Amino acid sequence: MTSEDRGTPATPTGPAWFMANEVVAFVVELAALAALAWWGFATGDSVAARLLLGIGAPVVAAVVWGMFAAPRARFRPPLVGVLLVKAVVLGCGVYAVHAVGHSGAAVFFGVVVVVNTGLAETFRRRAVSAA
Repeated sequence: MTSEDRGTPATPTGPAWFMANEVVAFVVELAALAALAWWGFATGDSVAARLLLGIGAPVVAAVVWGMFAAPRARFRPPLVGVLLVKAVVLGCGVYAVHAVGHSGAAVFFGVVVVVNTGLAETFRRRAVSAA
């Protein structure tokens, strides 16, 4: 019987917290892609460069993420590799927000990325060790 079956709230390591953090992780990933697109469309000197960067940067990030960091990634490197890919892709998203002139938002986004990723890995480790 789980805590939810007894009518008590879930603990910070329970399934409700895990699922909420997974939803935040998905939103953070989409926000990083959107930030890369925003940066690309704002960065190029010409219309062609803006289109190439605005479309290309998020596409490259999504492909790299899908190959190495997604739950169903084609190639599954060790945890260090997955975290490195996440750090690069999400870090580029944070930098993109800063590069378009929103330093405060970039700091906030960076803190959300670090806290969310740390919680996600903690929750996953506990789920694996409990199984």
